[in-house]
Amino acid sequence: MRSAIRRFLLVGLLISSPLAQAELQLVLDQRQLTPPHTQASQALLAEATVLLPPLLVEQMDRQVPVRWSERLPEAVFGRATPSGTLELNQRWLADLTAGREGAFPEVRQHGTLRRELLATLIHELAHLHDQGRYWRAEQQTLLRQCRTRYRTQGKAGLPAECRGQTERRFTLSDDPRFLDLAGWPQQAGRRGVRERVNRQSYRSPDQYELYSPAEYLAVNLEYFLLDPQYSCRRPGLHAYLKDHFDWAPAASDCPAEIPYLYAGLDTERPALGWLDPERVYAVHYMLAEPNDKWVSRWGHSMLRLVICAPGREPGPDCLLDLDHHLVLSFRAFVDDLQLSSLDGLIGNYPSRLFMLPLQKVVDEYTQLELRDLSSVPLRINAQARHRLVEQAATLHWSYDGTYYFISNNCAVETLKLLRSGSALPQLHDLDSLTPTGLLELLHARGLADLTPLQDRQAALRQGYYFDSYRERYNYMFEVLRSQQQVPFDRLEDWFTSPASDRQAWFTAADTRSTAALLVLEQAIQRRHVLEIQQDLKQRFLAADAPQELTEAAQMMQGLLSGSSFLSRPGELLSEGYGLPQPQESQRFLQLAAGKQQALLATAEDLENRLLSLMNAQQRLQLNATGANISLLVQQLRRLHAESGGIQLP
Repeated sequence: MRSAIRRFLLVGLLISSPLAQAELQLVLDQRQLTPPHTQASQALLAEATVLLPPLLVEQMDRQVPVRWSERLPEAVFGRATPSGTLELNQRWLADLTAGREGAFPEVRQHGTLRRELLATLIHELAHLHDQGRYWRAEQQTLLRQCRTRYRTQGKAGLPAECRGQTERRFTLSDDPRFLDLAGWPQQAGRRGVRERVNRQSYRSPDQYELYSPAEYLAVNLEYFLLDPQYSCRRPGLHAYLKDHFDWAPAASDCPAEIPYLYAGLDTERPALGWLDPERVYAVHYMLAEPNDKWVSRWGHSMLRLVICAPGREPGPDCLLDLDHHLVLSFRAFVDDLQLSSLDGLIGNYPSRLFMLPLQKVVDEYTQLELRDLSSVPLRINAQARHRLVEQAATLHWSYDGTYYFISNNCAVETLKLLRSGSALPQLHDLDSLTPTGLLELLHARGLADLTPLQDRQAALRQGYYFDSYRERYNYMFEVLRSQQQVPFDRLEDWFTSPASDRQAWFTAADTRSTAALLVLEQAIQRRHVLEIQQDLKQRFLAADAPQELTEAAQMMQGLLSGSSFLSRPGELLSEGYGLPQPQESQRFLQLAAGKQQALLATAEDLENRLLSLMNAQQRLQLNATGANISLLVQQLRRLHAESGGIQLP
């Protein structure tokens, strides 16, 4: 405590001493101030100066006037004038002098009057620093001379010997790395041109930061200097500012794990998952192969985090820990019953970052969409992986973008995440609009390693390739043809045959054939469900839809809208900013659990309604296929037991 007091006194003396060394000096306008006002103000300025990074204080080698003003609006704590004077709102001078530290919960998140005034000084000094107004006097003189010669000589531009004087030094808010982290990434197809709108709109400490990069810098410097948890809440920006200033204030110890939302309605899985960046052994570029659908004809880009199981040392064996791997997938959030190509072209769908279990993604693409998945290792070092994971978590909680099928699709979003997260120089000028094109460019830059996929069978065994179930279905069908001589030449013919006709072949099947029949029946069941869903959707959208269909459609629309928090967790948690900390995570679990229970109840009611809306033929085939699956499961258990194997559950 005594050392802090001595430091404040020293800085206070330096502020008013004409012998002070060349560095930032906050000079208080003492006119019309009483001695107590002056003393309280000087202590505030001294404390603000002590909080600033030493490098910033050294670089801003100028005197900055500070005065209390009656002209500021009531809600404004302070501002910098065009001349570079810092004005503070005089309405708070009496409270500051009296030491009244009342809370200000409605004003950002700094908490008390003194901290708000300190934040104001830091904020405005950040602007002066960013604008380059800390030039030495001789540099300002040279610049004035250059401008004089420009006017008197009438040249089209400044003379070559003077151009260097117009360059700003130590600028932060237009630095490409800062813009990537802050939420102004490069636009697709327009290299060097930045997005005009910041889409990292959730979990913000102060919405004013989204106004411009300059304001974003000023707001974040406040929290960098005043909030010990800033390094935990915005780790990427904290690392950037620490690197820029070669210094950082004392910080809190951060939790080892980062929370993320599991985007599903699974009663057996908690709403929050926990990700430890230190357990990420590798990052893969995942490509879902194209199919015939309009929205999927170029494939789908994702990133796979190869996460080691707890207790396993990071290494190649972590590839075996499939249950722990996560997939980062940017997707269009569609909250209506029909995916519209036009809406996708004009940006009517939000783009959000989902963090999904690997197995869920594999099942979705290989079983439901019948698409192959390739998992291509990326050559990025441990530091880049760590940064990438932190940036992905940041976007997961804050980002609400706009999805365009052409210009801001999954490939573009994935590239922006790779660039802002890893900070690899090979990505700075890379540009691609398609998932397959992005993979080709990553390979050309030496970042994507295609070697593990050269041997397809080895890739399957090692988890670099996940084949479409279409191939498995064809293989199972060939087993039936060779062992039981089923009278069908094509798999499609077997899929469309009546359930009773398929059941006739069950009795004579051995263990291998029974397993093949079971896999095919499960595929037929999924196919029936998808066909029924498509039929119901078309009936919902029909102009002459009956009342019961309209009511079901409204319920489904409400379910889709109500589930938006599953893709945008930041909308559910208003406490804090940035990455949620432990106490906020517990609060989120409570809120999410309530939301999920309500959605599950609605989903169950809707499922019952949809079952009643199926026509007789659809219900007959679905029930018969379900009965076939039950018969085959029982038969497989019996055959396995008869062969001396362990009894199946």
